[in-house]
Amino acid sequence: MDEREWDRYLTDADRAVMARARFGRRMGFGRRPALLAIDCQRYMVGERGVDDGRYPSSCGPIGWAAVDQVARLAHAARSAGAPVFFTRFTLDPGGSDIGVYGRKRDLLQREDWCLDGTPGAELLPELGPEPGDVVFVKKKPSGFFGTPLLSYLVDRGVDTVIVVGGATSNCVRATVFDSSSYNFRTIVAREAVFDRIPISHAVSLFDMDRQFADVVGCDDIVAYLEGLAAG
Repeated sequence: MDEREWDRYLTDADRAVMARARFGRRMGFGRRPALLAIDCQRYMVGERGVDDGRYPSSCGPIGWAAVDQVARLAHAARSAGAPVFFTRFTLDPGGSDIGVYGRKRDLLQREDWCLDGTPGAELLPELGPEPGDVVFVKKKPSGFFGTPLLSYLVDRGVDTVIVVGGATSNCVRATVFDSSSYNFRTIVAREAVFDRIPISHAVSLFDMDRQFADVVGCDDIVAYLEGLAAG
């Protein structure tokens, strides 16, 4: 097995704790999956191949590599008849809905951030939406908080939520914890999530895989979806 992003940070003592407490079991896939793409927006990745500092929240090439995997998984999900959901994180240009987040970060009043109605807040056209996909706005890190997502999943009989997008340590992580709290089998697509800071990405993957989700390679997820499509 290839080294996972978090393996280099674990000591022998850490591994012993994991083994003794039996963390990290596989929950596996269910029969009714949905793909949930978190904040795959222009402000998160900027322009492909351009690193001019314009987008202050961009994850850059790391983000674009993940976006290509998101596109691959979205295609496989649609082919399998699985619903595809996209969240968009947007804020009022005047900051009226930023809430406590505004105490940790300045409101960036610029076109290349996540202000409502600006290019930065747009969903990446490389990903969709396509007919049948659902796009909704969220105002907090979790895709569940204050949104209709739970009702969408219940209505479609979903038992497995495959999470992609960014950022791993922020909105992906918050969404995964809520998905697990609602007792969905929760799958994090390893190469299809991204973050600005590598150590945040690695430790967040570890924390999710340890207790709340399965961190799974995209090849395995595609194989699962193709199996559903064929079955």
